[in-house]
Amino acid sequence: MEPGFWHDKWQQQQIGFHQSDINPFLVRHWHSLNLAKGSKVFVPLCGKSMDMEFLAAQGHEVLGCELSVLAVEQFFEAASAQAQVVRHGEHVHHSAKGIELVQGDFFTLSHDLVAQCQGFYDRAALIAWPAEMRIDYAKKLAELIPSGARGLLVTLDYPQEALSGPPFAVSPDWVETFLGPWFEVTPLECQDVLAENPRFIKKAVPWLSEAAFKLVRR
Repeated sequence: MEPGFWHDKWQQQQIGFHQSDINPFLVRHWHSLNLAKGSKVFVPLCGKSMDMEFLAAQGHEVLGCELSVLAVEQFFEAASAQAQVVRHGEHVHHSAKGIELVQGDFFTLSHDLVAQCQGFYDRAALIAWPAEMRIDYAKKLAELIPSGARGLLVTLDYPQEALSGPPFAVSPDWVETFLGPWFEVTPLECQDVLAENPRFIKKAVPWLSEAAFKLVRR
C-alpha cells in the first residue's frame, strides 16, 4: 500500500478501519502484559484510535506513529487537547496529555525513538498490509521494539479471497511463522465477530474471527 492510498482514505474519510469505541480485546487483555504504570507504550499506525486514551488512562506514556496529519489532528481535536508540535527531520511530533504522535513514515522511524518503550500495541497495523508487504512491516517492528518489551497484537482472519482488504486476513499460523522468530507468541483469545461487522456480511464473507496475542520481544 503506497502512502498516497492512506492519505486518500483519510482525506475522503473512508476510515472503516477506525473503531469508535475502545477495542474490547485491549480492555480484557492489556493487564496480562503486567506493565508498570509509567511504562512507555508504542502504537504503530495508530490513526486516531481511542485505544491510545485507554492506554494513557492506565498510567502509560503513549508513543504513536501515524502517516496522516489529518488523523493526528482529529485525534487531539476529539480529545479536546492542544498539541505541542515539534519537527524532527522528516517527522512531526505532536504531544499533549501524555500522548505523543509522530506524524510520518513508519518505515523511517529510528530505533532510538522507540528504544525506551517497554510495551507496544498493534490493533490495526499488521492487518493493514497485504501479504507481500506484511513481512517488511514485521521486520521493521522487530527492529524498533527493544528486547524484553511486551505487546498486545489484535488480528482479523477470514477467507482472503472473499474480500480484497484492507483490513487483510492474518491467521494464527502466520503470526507464529513470521513473528515467532523475533517474538515469543502466546495466543490469548479468538472470537467469531462476523455478526458485529456488517461490511463483511454485505460482502458475503462466510466467517470472520478476531484474535489477541501476547508478544514478547526476544
